[in-house]
Amino acid sequence: MIVIGGGATGLGVALDAASRGFKTLLVEQADFAKGTSSRSTKLVHGGVRYLAQGDIKLVYEALYERGLLLQNAPHLVNVQSFVIPNYTWWNEMMYGVGLTVYDLMAGRYRFNKTTLLSGKKVARLLPNIRTSGLKGGVQYFDGQFDDARLALNLAQTCAEQGGVLLNYMQVSNLLKDSQGKVAGVTAKDLESGQEYHLKAKTVVNATGVFVNEVLQMNAPAQHPLVRPSQGVHVVLDSSFLEGSNALMIPKTSDGRVLFAVPWHKHLLVGTTDTPLDKNSLEPLALDKEIDFILETAGQYMVRKPTRADVLSVFAGLRPLAAPTKNTNSTKEISRSHKLLVAPSGLVTITGGKWTTYRRMAQDTVDKAIEVGALPAKPCVTSSLKIHGFSAPQATAAPLSIYGSDKRYIQELANQFPELNLPLHEQFSHIGAEVIWAVRNEMARTVEDVLARRMRVLFLNARAAMDMAPKVASLMAEELGLDEQWQQEQVQAFFSLASNYLLEAYTPSVANPVQKQSLSYKN
Repeated sequence: MIVIGGGATGLGVALDAASRGFKTLLVEQADFAKGTSSRSTKLVHGGVRYLAQGDIKLVYEALYERGLLLQNAPHLVNVQSFVIPNYTWWNEMMYGVGLTVYDLMAGRYRFNKTTLLSGKKVARLLPNIRTSGLKGGVQYFDGQFDDARLALNLAQTCAEQGGVLLNYMQVSNLLKDSQGKVAGVTAKDLESGQEYHLKAKTVVNATGVFVNEVLQMNAPAQHPLVRPSQGVHVVLDSSFLEGSNALMIPKTSDGRVLFAVPWHKHLLVGTTDTPLDKNSLEPLALDKEIDFILETAGQYMVRKPTRADVLSVFAGLRPLAAPTKNTNSTKEISRSHKLLVAPSGLVTITGGKWTTYRRMAQDTVDKAIEVGALPAKPCVTSSLKIHGFSAPQATAAPLSIYGSDKRYIQELANQFPELNLPLHEQFSHIGAEVIWAVRNEMARTVEDVLARRMRVLFLNARAAMDMAPKVASLMAEELGLDEQWQQEQVQAFFSLASNYLLEAYTPSVANPVQKQSLSYKN
């Protein structure tokens, strides 16, 4: 089985297939989770808004999968407290009843009990909340995680199950047999330039917002299956919402849900929902989206955030099933996942969300078995522990996101003192993590490390740019690459990271890349 796409869906499909014993190859045109799957709101949730819309089946499914994720990846998923401040008594009653139903639907996978709060208790849980007119609130519990880190751990788990995964391997065409059935792919290694013809009994298109492009390789007249919707998040200093509780605003002026969630010692605020007509691996946040988030959050916070307070802003595209009628309302576009089998046998999976990636994968592999006449084998991922599995630790502890791999990174750092030094004064990341990312997590570029192996680009773009020269130097030493490669990598990263900033960045040194000789290599 060949899986095209290295985001949440594709990685889930590849892991499911490999764990059933099928020969599995995943190819990704960029880095794992480069697109949508590293740009989420970082929530593992049933979807409170879907409950309000009456989509009971989707909520049941998501709550069940939320429980499995906490069970199988406790090093990455944690229980997060959310508080809804209410400024009218009616809202308190309505949300209290709705979230109690939400708890009950989770059954044995329920996290904690929803409770009604007094205004004073809300102010204690959210110290920076606006108290004028505050009647009370509701506290409920959902899941939080690190999306790109989970994606990497899924890739590692798939490899441990016998799967092969290649990033920077771009599919340019589909191979077909004499009957017109899909029999593999043509793919190009973007690093070497070499092209390969790769054969398979089944090909799965799991490319997210790029799903239409692969469908059109198969049938040029294919009607678009998905339409992208852009979500934007801004990241602020944690002082804007002190404490460990998240703020949930259930209904903004445009009818959206807005979250302000503590994440990696910062505050993540979003998201918007803007229908678009084109795809991009690096979508750009629109000014109106940024202003909407800041303005809406400012209505609830004592200290109103401004553009000058934004440490990083990032945009992601969601693959929403395309509507059959012309509409710009994403509320009319389905969030449920869709499976499509073309006459040629190409299996396409799209839609859905991170929380339900495992169930999407199960349905897809079941269908691929049927289409490819493969041996029927049961899904085993509901109880499969994800790479790094370990007992939950304090999420703020250094290296905690690596789970059971933490000790290997620490051993490397202890053995070579220069790898135990912080890469930036505001972050705990050390040089040993860069070496680990290259050796064990297929990091190929400075961006791979600072955006997805570490999450610094998404948390503080200026800090990431400060770190880039050191990361480039460590990677070049590890990979045996020259100073020119370092210079190109740093410049490419500066160009990319500038899109995560609202104001220009000035490097702290004139020539940021310097030749180093590191003792750990000797």
